Amino acid sequence: MTVEKLNRQRIVHLLEAFARGDIETALSCCTEDVDFLTHAPTDVLPHMVPRHGKQELRELWQTVWSRYSEIRYKAPHILAEGEAVATYMQAYFRKRSNDRIVQFDMAVFYTFRGGLVAEIREIIDSYDLVQQVLEREIGPLITAARRD
Repeated sequence: MTVEKLNRQRIVHLLEAFARGDIETALSCCTEDVDFLTHAPTDVLPHMVPRHGKQELRELWQTVWSRYSEIRYKAPHILAEGEAVATYMQAYFRKRSNDRIVQFDMAVFYTFRGGLVAEIREIIDSYDLVQQVLEREIGPLITAARRD
């Protein structure tokens, strides 16, 4: 089996574990010093600040699971090259507070070291995500702020 196929399988395993709420199994796929960065507005999503190390990533994932009762992914594209894996995913998170589904697209890039994920970089359609999390249109807020 090539390293690319193996790393692709490792990412699928990590995603499946996270989606079923098995945070410890997902973390076992990562290095102790795993580095996580997402491009999300932290004023609206303060838990999405950069994270370093398993404990900080655990805290992030626990926060996510405290807010959502179900997480599903469709990953139509998973590309692997050497120690890097890139995914394009459609994510579906069910809010605990009212059972609404938050649906968003994201690209996630993983870097491996020693067979474990050492780096996670997410790019999320944050405009759409923020509207769904806040459950309101944010366009008028943005344009009003520009006029002030």
